[in-house]
Amino acid sequence: MSTESLELARTRYQAGKFAVENGQYREAVENLEKASALVARNSRLGGEVEIWLVTAYEAAGRTEDAIALCQQLCRHPHSETSQQARQLLYILQAPRLKRPSNWMTEIPDLGTLSDNEPKTRVTAKPRQPNERKAPAEIEFVDLSQVNTQDNRFIWIALIVIGLTISYLVWLGF
Repeated sequence: MSTESLELARTRYQAGKFAVENGQYREAVENLEKASALVARNSRLGGEVEIWLVTAYEAAGRTEDAIALCQQLCRHPHSETSQQARQLLYILQAPRLKRPSNWMTEIPDLGTLSDNEPKTRVTAKPRQPNERKAPAEIEFVDLSQVNTQDNRFIWIALIVIGLTISYLVWLGF
């Protein structure tokens, strides 16, 4: 393998990792597949590239491809790569749990909007400039219903505060 193709593979590998981390999964798969084709599969770098490729496949919705590649990587000569592949395979083959719909937030697909449609839609009724907001209603409290009886709490609190300040002053001298 020439140093030129190794550098190109590393460049593609870094671009693929960056794309995965930024949610650009199709681009990540493309870069990582090209990097994988340029490096020896049994090398340490080849294993790293393909582990990232498994992650990109899963993120891009290509779970079967991710599982198949993971099964191959379980037999990789580099022990760290084969261990990571076994862990990923365990995760990928785990049963999917059903989540209640109220746990999920539906995100609309903005890709379905045509370029001529505005990207933002306002659903609120616009207010007319001369339309005034109604003043807030003032709620009156009937004071005969309020318990105004002294419960001596304020006096106890004042005495405790006074004693505390006196004690602190006494400690100061």
